[in-house]
Amino acid sequence: MQNDISIKEDELRERIQSLVSAVRADNNPEELERIKKIIKKNVPFTLRGYFSAYLLRLLASPSSRAKAPVREYREAKKPQQQNTTPQQVKEEKSEKKPQQRVIPQDAKTLYINLGKIGHVYARDLVSLFANEAGISKDEIYLIRLHDKYSFVTVSEANCAKAIEALQGKSYKNRTIQINISNKEKAAGAVTSEPDANSAAL
Repeated sequence: MQNDISIKEDELRERIQSLVSAVRADNNPEELERIKKIIKKNVPFTLRGYFSAYLLRLLASPSSRAKAPVREYREAKKPQQQNTTPQQVKEEKSEKKPQQRVIPQDAKTLYINLGKIGHVYARDLVSLFANEAGISKDEIYLIRLHDKYSFVTVSEANCAKAIEALQGKSYKNRTIQINISNKEKAAGAVTSEPDANSAAL
């Protein structure tokens, strides 16, 4: 029990933030949804908080191999090719790193009432905007997914096109509500970072 007590609050906070970032960046939300349903079936509602705390205590324990941030731990597991110089390894990593999209100054962010609970993901929104509003994937700068809604960043001109084409339409048994986000009123570039489930396109 001494090891458990010795876990400091700031260490726990750092571990939680690392895990939250990993969840937001996860590229397989369907699998997370499946696991979440299994937990709901097997862990009583009143014990789920303790269940999370117990798992976190295991991860934060000094003897745990998962003490390093999740992303760093995954990278450490990847075997490096033999007979490669440090310069070659560095070049390979820079080539694999995805280019971050530059969001224009006149970009606006749309709110749309479709999200993960309705089994709507980034690829679905890309298809919806392309098929119904004629807005291609390259014209969508950022998609941020939440449970019941999403934010889609496009040019100001495409905002008007999307609202006209999608407002009131039915999609996956939901009537679409779409408008310019109240949280993105500032003129100029969108400054919010990709968060909870964001997908840079």
